[in-house]
Amino acid sequence: MVPFLSHLIGGSVGSYALLALAIMLGTFFLEDTTTVIVGLLAADHIIGVPIALASLYAGIIVGDIGLYTLGYLASTNTRLARYVDHDFVAPFRAWLETRFVLTVFSARFIPGSRLPTYTASGFFRSPLSTFIMTAIVATSIWTTVLFTASYWFGNLTSEWMGPVRWGIALAFLLALFFIARHNLLAYRAKRVELDTAADTREP
Repeated sequence: MVPFLSHLIGGSVGSYALLALAIMLGTFFLEDTTTVIVGLLAADHIIGVPIALASLYAGIIVGDIGLYTLGYLASTNTRLARYVDHDFVAPFRAWLETRFVLTVFSARFIPGSRLPTYTASGFFRSPLSTFIMTAIVATSIWTTVLFTASYWFGNLTSEWMGPVRWGIALAFLLALFFIARHNLLAYRAKRVELDTAADTREP
């Protein structure tokens, strides 16, 4: 997937419209990987920083809204709509509604949680305006930090051989994924522990 994204974005250099479209499409597949690739290309002066960041922001936000819309459309399906108010999902719906902004914001920083969280937001018909604003704020923080780190790394390693450079970038992405996954599992375990303790205290 990484070589595909590199060729997709690198092959569009020369046309601002195609380049912006390629970056946006890349975020639909792997947004963090695309951000790192674009940061490295910007460091090599292949892509301008303004168009790089603008395309990343636009692609990610459009993708987020797409996930919300997917969940919303699923709730209108006759087979799936009954689950919106079903007792089986009522606890999750209540938990999402009481912590909606925090949940949507946190999902941006935890790999694997964005898809279920954002589609659930649409499925339960959470406020779209709040969802979009929260997603924009989270994206502006996470994407900017990741792009800046990639851009800095690109400048630092501009004289390095390509395979070595991209190998380190890939290792960074893998480390980022496993650290975030570890934090997610620890968070879930803590929640189970707290919920179990709360249940034992109830008369």
